[in-house]
Amino acid sequence: MDLRARIAKNCGMENAKTFFVTGVSSGFGRAIANAALAAGHKVIGTVRNARAATDFDLQFHGRAHARLLDVSEFDKVASLAAEVEEQLGPVDVVINNAGYGHEGVFEESPMEEMRRQFDVNVFGAVAVMKAFVPFMRQRRRGHIVNITSMGGYITMPGIAYYCGSKFALEGISETLAKEMKSFGVAVTAVAPGSFRTDWAGRSMVRSDRSISDYNTLFDPIRQARIDKSGKQLGDPDKAAQAILALVGMAEPPEHLLIGSDALGLVRAKLEAMLASLDRHEALTRSTDIA
Repeated sequence: MDLRARIAKNCGMENAKTFFVTGVSSGFGRAIANAALAAGHKVIGTVRNARAATDFDLQFHGRAHARLLDVSEFDKVASLAAEVEEQLGPVDVVINNAGYGHEGVFEESPMEEMRRQFDVNVFGAVAVMKAFVPFMRQRRRGHIVNITSMGGYITMPGIAYYCGSKFALEGISETLAKEMKSFGVAVTAVAPGSFRTDWAGRSMVRSDRSISDYNTLFDPIRQARIDKSGKQLGDPDKAAQAILALVGMAEPPEHLLIGSDALGLVRAKLEAMLASLDRHEALTRSTDIA
C-alpha cells in the first residue's frame, strides 16, 4: 500500500476520489463540488475569472483547486488536463458541467448564437473528454459524467439550439461509453429536469423578438420560463448527492435522469414515440429489399 493510500485509509477516506468539474462558480457545478469536497474527495474546478478562482480555493483549503478555463478555448484544454494530472494526481471523475441555455425562436435566432451554443455545450465538453480519455484508458479506470438535460430527449418551442446541443451530447456520450467500457472507464449522460439554478435566469442568452407571427406561440412560453426561474421543483444539492451516488456505483448506467419532472416528460415522449413506431410500422418496413 503506497503512502497516499495509507493516509486515505487512516483518515477513513479509502474511497476518496479526485474530481475534475467544469463550471464550479454556480449552479450544478458548485453544488457538485461542495458535495464532493464535503464527502472527503479532492476537486479541481474550472472557473472563468480570478475572483471566482480565489473564492473556490479558499472554500476548502488544500482539497479545492481552481483552474481558469473557458471550455470553448479548445486549444487550452489538453494542456490543462496534462498539468492537473502531473501536479495534482490522477483524475478519477470528470464532470462536464459547463454550459448555458440559449432561448429564441428558430427563425429569429442568428447562426452565431447556434455556433456559440454548440462551442460551449458540445465542443467544449468533447475537448474535455478528449483531454482526459487517454489517461483513463491507460489506467483502465475512471468515470466521465456529462451533464446534459431533459432537453436532450424532449423539445419545446424556443430552445432549438439548446436542445440540439444536448441531443448531440447525449449521443456522443452514449457512443463513448461503448468505446470505453472494455477499458474499465464508465461514461454517463446525466439529464436534469428543472432545477433551481441560474439556467433560466441570468445565465440564459435570449435572442430578441422580431416576427409577430410567433407572438401567440412563444411570448407566453418565454414569460412563463422567466416567472418560474428560482421556483423550479429540483434541488441542486440533492442533484449533487445523486451524482455522488452515481459515481460510487460498481456498474453505473449510460444514462440517468434526475428530477421527477424529467422522468414524467421523458417517459411520455418515449411512449409517444413507441406509439408512432407502431402506427407507421408498415410504411417503415415497406422500404426493405424484397
